[in-house]
Amino acid sequence: MPGLPILYSFRRCPYAIRARLALLASGTVCTIREVKLSAKPAEMLAASPKATVPVLVLPDGAVIDQSLDIMRWALARHDPCNWLGPDGDALIEANDGPFKHHLDRAKYPDRHDGDPAPHRAACLALLRPLERRLTAAPWLCGPTMSLADAAILPFVRQFAAIDRPWFDAQPLPRTREWLDGLTGSRLFEEAMVRLTPWRAGDAEVRFPTD
Repeated sequence: MPGLPILYSFRRCPYAIRARLALLASGTVCTIREVKLSAKPAEMLAASPKATVPVLVLPDGAVIDQSLDIMRWALARHDPCNWLGPDGDALIEANDGPFKHHLDRAKYPDRHDGDPAPHRAACLALLRPLERRLTAAPWLCGPTMSLADAAILPFVRQFAAIDRPWFDAQPLPRTREWLDGLTGSRLFEEAMVRLTPWRAGDAEVRFPTD
């Protein structure tokens, strides 16, 4: 598909999920290449030596390989729902910094050689400010969905999935409502399309896929 950006992605990666959400919200059409993490394609590694998804290769050869940069690039081109309007940078920084740190240790204790309980408690504490915001408004930055909602959603989803009955028992009713509403949306469904891992020579797949 000449002329389209190429997105290297992995369906379950939270960073790739939020990039796909912004591409969809902006109406950006691209070629999508699902990556098998145990067999990363040489084309992706040549484009971005960091070797992690997402990676967006633009038609002029420029490479964007940070998920937030992909989101902002797409929305700077077209932002029909004004996702870039509200300022949620501090929320995103807290998510990408301390929340992600504790999330990894709560979800993968064997990798980090520790007790997951204190990290799960730390994640819960970091969700309380979100709960307060969602009690005051339907979205993290006010009356409408914004970049912060899309950027943070995949990580809260991952945390909830560690032990969903435990998560549902926590005093986070608005956060659960926000999470379930977004993950049940058409936008999220389109972002989570299942694809066969791409290999050189395969037919290219357009995203969105319908």
